[in-house]
Amino acid sequence: MKEFLIEHYLAIKALHVIAVIAWMSGMFYLPRLFVYHTETAPGAADYRRFVTMERKLLKIVMNPAMITAWILGLTMAWLMDYWPLHWFQAKLVLVAAMTGAHHAYAIWARDFARQRNTRTARFFRIWNEVPTVLMMGIVILVIVKPF
Repeated sequence: MKEFLIEHYLAIKALHVIAVIAWMSGMFYLPRLFVYHTETAPGAADYRRFVTMERKLLKIVMNPAMITAWILGLTMAWLMDYWPLHWFQAKLVLVAAMTGAHHAYAIWARDFARQRNTRTARFFRIWNEVPTVLMMGIVILVIVKPF
């Protein structure tokens, strides 16, 4: 099995990058939806539309992309024996933080769906930057491998 996967390493890597791009697109877009959502009244047509958009973004794009990115990333780490490398360990910490942000976004989307959001547009504007900072650190670690 391992030989088969090694033979197809570049395909695995390409699919991993595609999954990461899809995941990050959602991570950048969802908090922006939250910003606009805070400006609508619970129960209004626009409010319900945002609930639908947020739910579909999470369920159809973000969750499958995150799971795929994790599975393929861990597969590559196993194939290439990245586990003892410090840059990889640091990357794992940042990807875990990204996953934590993803889960926070899912909770906040659920709060909106239940009409229980208490957070401000400013709060979500700040959180809109979190994935950007994490992604920058991840890309630098993967490309530069500083340690």
